[in-house]
Amino acid sequence: MAGVRLAEGRVPAPAAALELAWSGDDDDDDDTPLPFPAALPRSDFLAPDFQPVGYLSALPHRHQTLEDLRAELRERSGAISAELVELVNANYTAFLSLGSELRGGDDRVGGVRVALLGFRRAVDDLRAAVAARRRDACLLNCQLARLRADAARARALVDLADRLAVLEDRLALPLPGRDAGGDDDDDDDDSGGDDEDSDDPDEQLDGLLASSPAKLALSAKECSLIAAAAAALDQQQHPLAAKLQERITRCRNTLLLDLANALKEARGAGPRGHGRVLRYLEIYRVLDAQRDAVKALRNA
Repeated sequence: MAGVRLAEGRVPAPAAALELAWSGDDDDDDDTPLPFPAALPRSDFLAPDFQPVGYLSALPHRHQTLEDLRAELRERSGAISAELVELVNANYTAFLSLGSELRGGDDRVGGVRVALLGFRRAVDDLRAAVAARRRDACLLNCQLARLRADAARARALVDLADRLAVLEDRLALPLPGRDAGGDDDDDDDDSGGDDEDSDDPDEQLDGLLASSPAKLALSAKECSLIAAAAAALDQQQHPLAAKLQERITRCRNTLLLDLANALKEARGAGPRGHGRVLRYLEIYRVLDAQRDAVKALRNA
């Protein structure tokens, strides 16, 4: 094996070419050591784009024995130890103060924990207060809804009572607190209503004293509307609705009595009263009193 020698004893870098001098001695027993490569520079490993595989593939001419590797490892280990000693010596004061800085950390952690528990308790109290306010708001909203419903029901009752009073006045039923002057005024109003219906030929028949069909039809329609409104209020179990229902029943009975008298009078008038008879029968249908109509026809 040909002997080789390194230029200046070592290779300067892994990428540098090895300048080998070949001796002319071809003796196979030559004990010349293998070329010892230079130490790998640390800067090569600190490159941002360092790739281990590519770096090792760029070192095809490195020849080292196991002893050389051990020596290099010991050298590098010594260098690292020296760097560690320098680092400790440079930061000796910081290492000494580290223990004192860590001392009392449990107390600080405990203080932070107590503060967090206090904050959680405050948040829980705030949530409880918000929930209480929400319940109060819901109760107040429910009370407001009930009050509004009561107010609407009261307005409906007042309106219904006013309409019923007008109907009773039209039917000449006695009202509490009515005076004679009020009756005269109401009679004047009713007479005015009769004048408006004077255009119908069935309204003006000589010898007939009963109420006209138009007047009775108007009263029957109003009575039906008031009865329907009172029925809706009665379903709500209002105490005043029962009293209104009694007044409505009295108005309806009065209307049926007037209709029976008018129907009897119209049938007694003969052929000239047939138009009134038909219109009176239609009023029975408005009052949903068909049975009363049959009974009135039989009695007439």
